[in-house]
Amino acid sequence: QVRALALHIACDVHPLNNLRVLQYLSSELGVADEAKNTWYRHWVALGLAAVEEGLAVFDGRLSLGERPGYLEACLIPQLYNARRFNCDLAAYPRIVAMAARCEPLEAFQLAAPEVQADAQ
Repeated sequence: QVRALALHIACDVHPLNNLRVLQYLSSELGVADEAKNTWYRHWVALGLAAVEEGLAVFDGRLSLGERPGYLEACLIPQLYNARRFNCDLAAYPRIVAMAARCEPLEAFQLAAPEVQADAQ
């Protein structure tokens, strides 16, 4: 179950909301920002809905019990992106709760995009 959810995030959610893809929509296809953001939110909503449903088996726990694992390492960056693009997260209480448990942890803070050496 953990691997299936992590792979769903890595293979189905992430590729469609990658900045390179979004930039291509604008620069090469001439998609307006509003349309691009609508496109983004559509695909993120579909992906997060599947993850939210899959998290039911964890009953509020992290994927390794009390410790984050591969699933959280895949999920938290995608949630960061969803927030960045103003996605409504109200339909994903399990995801938001999981993020609330992970984001204060040092490993996740050190991995945040804004603290990376190449952050702009």
